[in-house]
Amino acid sequence: MLPKGKVVRLAVDATLRASAPYQKSRRERAIGTKYEERGVHIEQGDVRIKKMARKAGSLIIFVVDASGSMALNRMNAAKGAAMSLLTEAYQSRDQISLIPFQGDAAEVLLPPTKSIAMAKKRLEQMPCGGGSPLAHALQQAMLTGINAQKSGDVGKVVVVLISDGRANVPLCVSMGEEFDPEADEDSKDGKPSRKYLKEETLACAKQMAALPGFNLLCIDTENKFISTGVAKDIADAAWGKYHQIAKADGNAIASVTNQALNSIKNQ
Repeated sequence: MLPKGKVVRLAVDATLRASAPYQKSRRERAIGTKYEERGVHIEQGDVRIKKMARKAGSLIIFVVDASGSMALNRMNAAKGAAMSLLTEAYQSRDQISLIPFQGDAAEVLLPPTKSIAMAKKRLEQMPCGGGSPLAHALQQAMLTGINAQKSGDVGKVVVVLISDGRANVPLCVSMGEEFDPEADEDSKDGKPSRKYLKEETLACAKQMAALPGFNLLCIDTENKFISTGVAKDIADAAWGKYHQIAKADGNAIASVTNQALNSIKNQ
């Protein structure tokens, strides 16, 4: 590329190629001058510089279900797995982000960072209980990933969803609006139906599938004997990967997630 200002990294090969067509005429002009003995005649307009490409890293967004539907033992297992995965992410110099969801809305508890100490502190302080605003959590993850990609430091975005897949808070409530029962033909007592909540969540997952560089890894922590299968549907809608952990165990969740992450990052 052509330089702007002081030349820091000279691209020798490109500079020589740029000057090659003019060597004959320049040698003729140099006869009788102090430049006559020069082997190659380079002028300012020939100079090219190297543009160093910055390698974009990965951003791993942990979207952790902290709602009341997550039994305490599964919540502790999810926290333990996230701790382990955060350490792995740090060692590979990836950026990490943490978005727990409970109550009425998801919160970006930890914006993209490489600070493992800060991430662990935030995870330990993560609140639990209340509703499950899953659709809002997926939207927050997409917004966080898109903004990180715009910086140029992030290429791939891997969203690790650790949840049982059960949503009970509609997106409108998470956005500070009231739920309109007329928008849901199956609504009862002014509350959204399971069908409505599922379709809303799947719509968000499909949006994620359309985003370049995005990958979803869904870790289903729901007991397989009472499984609703929604977590699998979310993974399919986002064209992502799905793993069901039969027993709530932090090490098992971390191991499965690690293998899937390595597969995604090596694509």
